[in-house]
Amino acid sequence: MLDVKRLRVLREVAARGSFSAAADALAYTQSAVSQQIAALEREAGTVLVDRNARGVRLTEAGRALVRHADVILARLADAEAELDAIAGVRGGRVRLVSFPTAGATIAPRAIGRFRERHPGVEVTLAPREPDEGLECLKSGECDIALTVEAGFDRICDKAIDRHPLLDDPMYVCLPANHPAAGKARLRLKDLADEAWIMGVTATCPDGQILQRACQGAGFEPRLAFQSDDYVAIQGFVAAGVGVCFIPDLALVAVREDVVIRQLEGRAPVRHILAATLAGGFVSPAAAAMLDILVEVGGEFEATNRSLAMAG
Repeated sequence: MLDVKRLRVLREVAARGSFSAAADALAYTQSAVSQQIAALEREAGTVLVDRNARGVRLTEAGRALVRHADVILARLADAEAELDAIAGVRGGRVRLVSFPTAGATIAPRAIGRFRERHPGVEVTLAPREPDEGLECLKSGECDIALTVEAGFDRICDKAIDRHPLLDDPMYVCLPANHPAAGKARLRLKDLADEAWIMGVTATCPDGQILQRACQGAGFEPRLAFQSDDYVAIQGFVAAGVGVCFIPDLALVAVREDVVIRQLEGRAPVRHILAATLAGGFVSPAAAAMLDILVEVGGEFEATNRSLAMAG
């Protein structure tokens, strides 16, 4: 019979690409990882990992076993959660992952409120980019993933249940000395000659929103710099490197040397979601957290950011 702990080690080797990286992730020694893989190969009766001077590569059998391991480990996590839930919301745990802007805004308020209402439940939060969060969900490493999608591009994944939290509008961030900084609202086509700063990842919803909006205004944005950190992006805008789109959730802190301006017409938006595993067990504690996330998301959507806009 295959050992579940060794399946977890194999999955980390597959994800990290080396025994040493898997050892770091699991807090094992490299020798222990090698021994676990060797033992798993004996149990499986076949070679699972090719070892060479350039690293390791899974064999066809290894790749097949990792696919099954993802499902097995996710179901084991469900089983543990269901056992924890026998006592209702008086015990157990809720594991959250979140992309940065939601992790700095929605998640803290929701977790604080959850702990007031359900002090006996352990809550954890780990940072993950949107795509990484969904993978954590599928592998059973979290119960709820806060993620984001472009307003025109819904996530279509049968493994995921979507729980909408809010629509997060996008604004334009300009240097404070920009010629258009004195205008309350801007036409996007008037910024066609500007250099733009956008996210690093090609599939980043924020970057997709910028591309689609600029194309709708009749031009292709000229890329000046890439970053996924909105605090850093404001610094680059202030330094005159370019201008950018910035979402409402990122306006909790606005530099004095930049200005935030609305676009004429309907603002481009991104959808903020809580995702759970489709068909998976949702514990009473996780269900209570989902309710609070929806509650908090509604509050953020209704919040008037007039002070931030005045900056």
